[in-house]
Amino acid sequence: MPLSADDRLAIHELVALHGHLMDDGAFDRLSELFTDDFAYDVTAYGFGVLRGYAAFAEAARTLGDGNPLGHHVTNVVVSEDADGTVRVRSKGLGVPVDGPVGTVVYEDVVRRVEVQPPAGTAGARRPAAGWRISYRRVVPRRRPLHPEGRGQHPES
Repeated sequence: MPLSADDRLAIHELVALHGHLMDDGAFDRLSELFTDDFAYDVTAYGFGVLRGYAAFAEAARTLGDGNPLGHHVTNVVVSEDADGTVRVRSKGLGVPVDGPVGTVVYEDVVRRVEVQPPAGTAGARRPAAGWRISYRRVVPRRRPLHPEGRGQHPES
């Protein structure tokens, strides 16, 4: 069944929620954003693939002041594969404390979930059913497009 307008809006809001939760350090609310078995691929930054709430929160805490002051998401495109897999591609801007703004491409797979378990941390709440990110790959943009570079991979 094709995605409804309500599904598309909910997915856009899900992608936007990421920046708010990260910038607030609201790791006790990760179950509102991710499935319980999510993978967060930050291989391009040397961190590999983070799996689960605890690994994600620990990596963010370890990064400390290396985290952006603000995560901003734009250019959200939602698509559905023939097999029903729902993909989201968006652009991210990270505003650091002491350097130039960075830009990334987020490549997500999202799933509709019935009920998410608590994140396993004190004070975690059980969010309502809805859409969650089950996989996210973060791809940095390090070079602008060049006329001869049509189709150039964003990591170059």
